[in-house]
Amino acid sequence: MNAQNNTSALSAYFLAEVSDKTETHTLSVLVDNEPGVLARVIGLFSGRGYNIDSLTVSETEHEKHLSRITIVTTGTPMVIEQIRHQLDRLVPVHKVTDLTVESQRNNQDKPLERELALVKVVGSGDKRLEALRLSDAFRATVIDATTEHFVFEITGRSSKIEQFISIMKPLGLVEVSRTGVAAVQRGPEGL
Repeated sequence: MNAQNNTSALSAYFLAEVSDKTETHTLSVLVDNEPGVLARVIGLFSGRGYNIDSLTVSETEHEKHLSRITIVTTGTPMVIEQIRHQLDRLVPVHKVTDLTVESQRNNQDKPLERELALVKVVGSGDKRLEALRLSDAFRATVIDATTEHFVFEITGRSSKIEQFISIMKPLGLVEVSRTGVAAVQRGPEGL
């Protein structure tokens, strides 16, 4: 009886603790570059009710016809592990790497992650000057401008882009377009 009370946070096999705390993980999936592969990967997520926070995909090895899908998702450690295993079982998938776990194994904070955003701000007078001043502080580049608007290009961690967007809201933010996260593992090893 006492053993049951002490094991409420353990799995059914008493091997690992079960956590309801959600974590954000970045997964890198190497797949065949062929029609329908992305739909199958997305179908795996939607069919099981998993959410995708960010998704990017591009051919990375033209000669081998391989593409790399970078997925940022959130879930409990058990759900993240289940996602990884289910992705591994898909036929066109060559390799699934949890970049977040790999970084932790190598005593690193996070994998290298960057995102690009195009941010359109409309304004005049002091608001226009303030938007320019802040864009300089964030190292955003003006890629289009008229007397009524600016379009800024900003690259960095998602948190930096979120902060830039929130600062631009009161200055006349009109539109935002984001690429999603591109990520690689730190260190000399490749995927």
